[in-house]
Amino acid sequence: MSQIQQWEDQNDSSEDEQTRVSFRKEELQVFVIRTVHHTVQEAIEKNVMPLISRVVRQEIELAVASLKQSSGSGIHSVESRSFQLKFLNKLSLPVLTGKHIKGEGDIPIEIALFDTITEQLVNSGPEASAKVEIVVVEGDFDGDTRSNSALEDFNNKIVREKEGRKSLLSGNVYLNLKEGIGFVGEISFTHNANWMKRCELRLGAKVVDNFNGARVREALTESFFVKDRRSTCKFF
Repeated sequence: MSQIQQWEDQNDSSEDEQTRVSFRKEELQVFVIRTVHHTVQEAIEKNVMPLISRVVRQEIELAVASLKQSSGSGIHSVESRSFQLKFLNKLSLPVLTGKHIKGEGDIPIEIALFDTITEQLVNSGPEASAKVEIVVVEGDFDGDTRSNSALEDFNNKIVREKEGRKSLLSGNVYLNLKEGIGFVGEISFTHNANWMKRCELRLGAKVVDNFNGARVREALTESFFVKDRRSTCKFF
């Protein structure tokens, strides 16, 4: 073999080796890039994504809270705010004339004021200290306080004694809310055979104050029968 041929063969071999080395470098670079990419991706998924999800979730919660607050201040400022009185516990049965009316478990009857839009307890503002009157309502009243004539309908269903239009209840029928919550004092049904013929009744609660046109829906208990404490008969 001539020297020229040997030189050419060596040159080709050198070029092949360089090519192989170049390929190895490219493969190594690809391997390193893929490894780094995989490692970084795992780190992001494991450490960063939960943090982002938590931040996004917190931002969403803040946005919802802000929306509720804006609806409470913005929308309510344009339209009259609307509130709802609610009895928080049921009555202790049976209800007897001359005996103090209590809630289940022989505890005071509790009343609270809620915002009808946010459904949250109203514990601040003048409404949270409203004066409330406890009245007797006919038992067949369905308690739909959402219509425009609801207040008039409610007042028309209040049951009073004919003589002097007195209340059927004796005791302290008024209470004042404190931070949106109040407790009914010592009240009881009077002994009167005339009204006891209509003994399926409800207790109702309505505000006495006027809050610049803000509507406060009345509260109603479940219907019940009143028994004369002096006998065990029901009066229908």
